[in-house]
Amino acid sequence: MDHDAMDLAEARYELVISVDARRSGEYDDVDKQRMRERIYRVLEAAFTHAKVARDAVHMEDRGDGVLLSVAGRIAVTRLLGLWMVEVHENLRDENRGLSVPLGLRVGMHVGPVRHDGRGISGRAVDLACRLADSPLARRLLDAERADLVLVTSQSLYEDVVSSGGKFIEPAHYSSARLELKEGEVTAWFHLPGRPAPEIPTAAPAAPDADRVDDARDVRDTRDVRDARGVDDAGGVDDAPDVDDARRVDGEDRADGPRAHYTVHGDMSQHSDNVYQQPVHIGRITGDAGRRKG
Repeated sequence: MDHDAMDLAEARYELVISVDARRSGEYDDVDKQRMRERIYRVLEAAFTHAKVARDAVHMEDRGDGVLLSVAGRIAVTRLLGLWMVEVHENLRDENRGLSVPLGLRVGMHVGPVRHDGRGISGRAVDLACRLADSPLARRLLDAERADLVLVTSQSLYEDVVSSGGKFIEPAHYSSARLELKEGEVTAWFHLPGRPAPEIPTAAPAAPDADRVDDARDVRDTRDVRDARGVDDAGGVDDAPDVDDARRVDGEDRADGPRAHYTVHGDMSQHSDNVYQQPVHIGRITGDAGRRKG
């Protein structure tokens, strides 16, 4: 039997870890190379201190990060616990003295993984990558001014994290719903060395300026029409209801009578006005000069 062919056809249940650098596109070519060197130093030193054998770890370079899978013979609790502690501490050491500290987003999920000559594949791989790259992971890392954020799948949290263990504190995780390409999922967020993070809520969308102006124009038009009693066709209503006499400064006056008018020409209604000098009310016609005196 060809065991290599069997290995390609069969999936192995492994822990998939996706590691992405924060704002990698803002690094120039020289700094990006240094960033990549820091990422590998952080991860490899953590594997050494957590006593995870190198032959149990598959690593793929992703330019601004690393994709890893860990063989099932290694306890997942060791990766979630001691290994994450070491990653965090190593990252803090690397960031000392840096004007722009390196930030990492780590996504984790356990599931079937297929290996071939080019690397690993499978839904478990896709989900781990989606978790690390989720907008909420990015926002949380910035909002908390943190060096590292860990995002686990719902199944990984329920099967491993929720039971606790050495360096694993389930109370320090917060859940949130994420909209991914494959659909909506629940994920759990953790900032090593900190209490459970507050999940930032989306900022309310700013009102569209055109819609605000349109609404204001419609409201103003209605106010004018209500005051003048003009219908949509531009004519004059036969019997408009005028409530101005019952309203003062936008409030109803209970003592004011409700008036009804039939208008065939210009009309104005005035109430409770105080004039400090002579005023003219109404339009000035052509014979206004003859009526002086």
